[in-house]
Amino acid sequence: MSPVESSNVEKDIFRDTPVRFLGYANEVGEAFRSLVKPLVVKFSYVVAFGYVAADSVDKGFKESKKPHANDTEKAKRVAIIAVDTVLWQTFASVLIPGFTINRFCFFTNMLLEKSTKLPTNLRKWTVTALGLATIPFIVHPIDAFVEDAMNKTARMVYNY
Repeated sequence: MSPVESSNVEKDIFRDTPVRFLGYANEVGEAFRSLVKPLVVKFSYVVAFGYVAADSVDKGFKESKKPHANDTEKAKRVAIIAVDTVLWQTFASVLIPGFTINRFCFFTNMLLEKSTKLPTNLRKWTVTALGLATIPFIVHPIDAFVEDAMNKTARMVYNY
């Protein structure tokens, strides 16, 4: 994309700004799981799913403002865009990364428990730090995987 083209493209606040990281709140919650009460981890999922909902509403609203052949076509396109966003964000921002960090922290804790003599509190903080450090490395591969998987499955159903 040329600089002229890119300057005409509207910035997506939910995907092109730090707001995107709200979708990863649950990964932070998962990284801290061994140090905080379960309610804190659950709240991190509320934040992440709130992000998913906000992005989906935003994408549907933007689609509704575009010209369409008729009201039926408009309703169909808005629904497709909103559902596509819910699916993509749920898998790419919440479920797969949350599971990945959860299992990473679980197995890291198990490994440290069996192979070191770290005091419990230091081990938990080490697991949390490693879990947090892992998050930036999983974002793009998971996003690409979900994009590809959706192109081969759900998007074929609704011709997105």
